Amino acid sequence: MSTPVPAAPVFVGAEETAALGRGPISVLWSLVDRTRDLDADVVRLAPGASIGEHTEEQWGVLFTVLAGTGELRTPDATLRLAPGALAWLPTGITRCVDAGEEGLVYTTAHRRPALAAGSADGPDAGEPVCLLDRVCPECGRLAAERDARYCARCGTPLGDG
Repeated sequence: MSTPVPAAPVFVGAEETAALGRGPISVLWSLVDRTRDLDADVVRLAPGASIGEHTEEQWGVLFTVLAGTGELRTPDATLRLAPGALAWLPTGITRCVDAGEEGLVYTTAHRRPALAAGSADGPDAGEPVCLLDRVCPECGRLAAERDARYCARCGTPLGDG
């Protein structure tokens, strides 16, 4: 049995994580190597933007603030967010994220589901670990439907549209 070759490390500079984004909610950076064992994103919320209440049923998420201010709310607590704040959100925790007056830039990281040898993402691949592809970049609404292509509120294309 051969030893797997590790993927190359990824480094992201401040010029990427400090970008302005393309609307109220923008994914500034994501890991794209399909062989990775981790999903991670850098997300920017414009001032006053919100990612509505949602629950991750399969994976815990590590959440770290890079810049700006805001709040992370769960049913049991509200965490004031500022640079350096970190939260571990276990599987099954309902939460929402609200940006403050400065906006908010944060990372999320979570285990990537293992793909069977030769498999690819498809209709039976399960729920994505991160729901950001279902957040409207124009108005911030979270689409309830897994296969939604357009925002039900404003009609903006979702994900890769």
